[in-house]
Amino acid sequence: LVLHLTAMKRLLLLLGAALTGTSVFAQLLTWSPAFPKETDNITITVDATKGNTGLLGYTGNVYVHVGAITSLSTGPSNWLHVPFTWGSSEVAALAVPAGPNKWSFTINNPKTFFNLAAGEQLKAIAVLFRTGGCTSCQAQRNADGSDMYVPIYTTALAVRIDQPPSQPKYVRVPEPQNWSVGTVFTVKAYANKVSTMKLYHNGTQIASGSTVDSLVANATITAMGNQQIIAEAFDGSTTRYDTISIFVSAGSPVAALPTGAKDGINYEPGDTSAILVLRAPNKNKALIIGDFNNWTQDLNYIMNKTPDGKYFWIRLRSLTPGTEYAYQYIVDDTIKIADPFTEKILDQGNDPFISAATYPGLKPYPSGQSGIVSVLQTAMPSYSWSSGSFNRPDKRSLVIYELLLRDFINAHDWKTLKDTLSYLKRLGVNAVEIMPFNEFEGNSSWGYNSMLYFAPDKYYGPKNTLKEFIDSCHKNGIAVIMDIVLNHTFGPSPLARLYWNSSANRPASNNPWYNAVQPHAFGFGDDFNHESIHTKEFFNRVLQHWITEYKIDGYRFDFSKGLTQKVSTNDANFSAYDASRIANIMGYANAIKAVDPNSYIILEHFADNTEEKALADSGLLLWSTVWTQYQEAARGALGNSNFDGGIYSVKGWTNPHLVTFMESHDEERITYKAIKDGNSSGNYNIRDTATALKRMEMNAAFMLTIPGPKMIWQFGELGYDYSRCYLSTNGEGGDCDKKLEPKPIRWDYQNDIRRKAVFTTYSKLNALRFHPLYKNAFMSGIVNRDLGGAIKWITVNSGDTSRLLVVGNFGVTGQTGNVTFPAAGTWYDYLNNVAYTATGNAEIIGLQPGEFKVYVNRNVNNIATTPVINVPAAGNIFYARAYPNPASGRINLELDLPKSNTVTVDLYNSTGQHISTLYKGFLVKGGHTLNLRNQHGAKGQYFISINTTTTSQTLQVTFQ
Repeated sequence: LVLHLTAMKRLLLLLGAALTGTSVFAQLLTWSPAFPKETDNITITVDATKGNTGLLGYTGNVYVHVGAITSLSTGPSNWLHVPFTWGSSEVAALAVPAGPNKWSFTINNPKTFFNLAAGEQLKAIAVLFRTGGCTSCQAQRNADGSDMYVPIYTTALAVRIDQPPSQPKYVRVPEPQNWSVGTVFTVKAYANKVSTMKLYHNGTQIASGSTVDSLVANATITAMGNQQIIAEAFDGSTTRYDTISIFVSAGSPVAALPTGAKDGINYEPGDTSAILVLRAPNKNKALIIGDFNNWTQDLNYIMNKTPDGKYFWIRLRSLTPGTEYAYQYIVDDTIKIADPFTEKILDQGNDPFISAATYPGLKPYPSGQSGIVSVLQTAMPSYSWSSGSFNRPDKRSLVIYELLLRDFINAHDWKTLKDTLSYLKRLGVNAVEIMPFNEFEGNSSWGYNSMLYFAPDKYYGPKNTLKEFIDSCHKNGIAVIMDIVLNHTFGPSPLARLYWNSSANRPASNNPWYNAVQPHAFGFGDDFNHESIHTKEFFNRVLQHWITEYKIDGYRFDFSKGLTQKVSTNDANFSAYDASRIANIMGYANAIKAVDPNSYIILEHFADNTEEKALADSGLLLWSTVWTQYQEAARGALGNSNFDGGIYSVKGWTNPHLVTFMESHDEERITYKAIKDGNSSGNYNIRDTATALKRMEMNAAFMLTIPGPKMIWQFGELGYDYSRCYLSTNGEGGDCDKKLEPKPIRWDYQNDIRRKAVFTTYSKLNALRFHPLYKNAFMSGIVNRDLGGAIKWITVNSGDTSRLLVVGNFGVTGQTGNVTFPAAGTWYDYLNNVAYTATGNAEIIGLQPGEFKVYVNRNVNNIATTPVINVPAAGNIFYARAYPNPASGRINLELDLPKSNTVTVDLYNSTGQHISTLYKGFLVKGGHTLNLRNQHGAKGQYFISINTTTTSQTLQVTFQ
């Protein structure tokens, strides 16, 4: 039996806004007065013996969490004017004991209490009763864990059926009753005015009364199916109605699953029928409601139950090809869920915020319904792939660009993201890793709060525009890696809600897919049990789906360390070698390889090195953990700046399967960190933006030249300098508990010559990685290094004699160090196009702070090789400063040359455009002061570039 509110085409529903209520009869939530108005003093009482029993037996202080649903709300989840902080112990939110397991809270004049704006109409009060001083608070809710609402009335006539009792949802759902044919039940209704009242059962009047404000009668169930109960009130000029439908049914009939049918939607030939299959072991009955039956429970839509009790199924017929049908399952009379295998959902709370530009022609959410709704469509529009067979990059040579679509482009859609591919190609990446884009809770999100797994989130656009983006990536030689969460879900996941412990607000202990409580030291959301055959089968389908349907090239598994049932209480135990976790992960890997043997699998693992090596030896890629060291190096703090952890061979691995990166979605932005906390000495200050950006180039030189796959976080190649904790309200370094909030999108950084230089360095380094003479070196070359001090260097040797040496000064003062080139002979400064000779023995090299060199033994830039210039020593560096700064038209440039040289001084504007040559001439060794004039540029910020035959410097200046 299921009771629910249904619309009557010829009758006016109680509360034109479709709000519900109840309360004179003993129920979960009661209130006084019975028909409250927005200016009344309203006392709300909760009974913890009902609903989810979340506060049953609780003896401590109870607090309320309340909000207003008004004419300005977009839906029932859009609480406005919320006065109290969730989990707080504010005295003003304290509820009053009202008897055993009961508490009350009084709102005096809600219009004033919520401070409603002029013309804003209160429609309902959303309310939860909870514990205080908590984050994961115990809370009293409806039986299914949903929020509770008190309807608000006006002075107009209203009538309400209070018996059979109902749950106080936004759209009223009467409480389930175990009724059958022959059951006698009581109907009781109330009106807010003395009136003439009538009660009807299935169209037959069962009671009437004149000049009354309540009416009661008994009715009998005479047949299975829908029972319609109507309460009518007439005050002499106006008639109002309240209607509920009572559905009475027996259990599901038993029938074997049709041959070949599997979980979810099974479309049949002819495009007019589909078989829906729901896995729900040990449930008693199930049915479907949807567009095809006017969202009314119907005996013709009761699902069959398989003899083993594992599945329910039904065949829908007479479907119109190409038409979208929305539907939900109702299980055991009380559980209403979407199809876990649906490829599209409708979401009442979030769809209104998705524009037509992002998702054209989005199907409207069905009126009068609640919860997540699934969609099926026979003969759905197909996508014609044009990229052909994509030749994926070798996983050892991947240069991955990680991005969050929401924070990368303002339009946050696949169509616009496709337009950035030319930028990514210029940068030189060969893969994009996109943060989770399967349906997640809400719209604006990082995506790690996954909800459904087969549907692309509509906030990013329709499925075929996603396919078009992937197709375009492949045509441009770029692989697409999907970030995915197998560890947990958030929100109304149908798999969680199908077996849910309402009182504890978590999955029930008998849930086939989830743990009631995570077994390991820490985790997130509702935790999956990856030892369960149900979970394994589900995720095998998920992982194969995106590869076969969308042609993605692989996955990055978020929090893969959590894919275990081993009990742990601290991170050391959690991270220790775990053979069962390896087996779980390799099981998923084998499912992926069954449909695409060459797919990438990347793990965010961070476990014991022996376990990570075992996974790497099995062909999987793993994230490295050296972001802290790169941050410290960038800001000149050398105590913890050794990059050894990013080198696979240093970890003792056989294969170069370590994905090294400086930044990710989780880690602090290095340029921000350098500007905020950088060290300094004399005139050299890392907190200067230009200096910090140059150090970003040096960092990149030491990250991108280490053999093995690499990853770049979005806009890192432009020196993005907003903290990961940035909030639009608090600015830099705001509340990191809210780090998931949107960040500024700064494509305009491309117009800054300093940031453009960072991009150019990244691009050149990536080009070197893919150069035919060096690609093998960057996949599996042998690394020697000294990364412990201020002067850091690495050498890379490959079997084909291509060699590389990178050296840089991460200190804040000029330094000299001993460097031994891998071989004697002519070498090439790759970034500066200078040729020189090396002895093959230890050589002293001098570098100014932040200065670095990338030397290659092949003339890949085809530069002139004469004259050959020796490796610069410390005395080859010149010093320069400009003053006054800001200047008025003229500026002094002070130079100190270690030897005589030709000097050229050029002026550039802030966008990188060359304005003029301020000086060119031969200067002897020693100090010089050049008085220069800005005769061609307007007021503003500029860059002075000083070049000699061996080195260069750039100074930032401002002309007033």
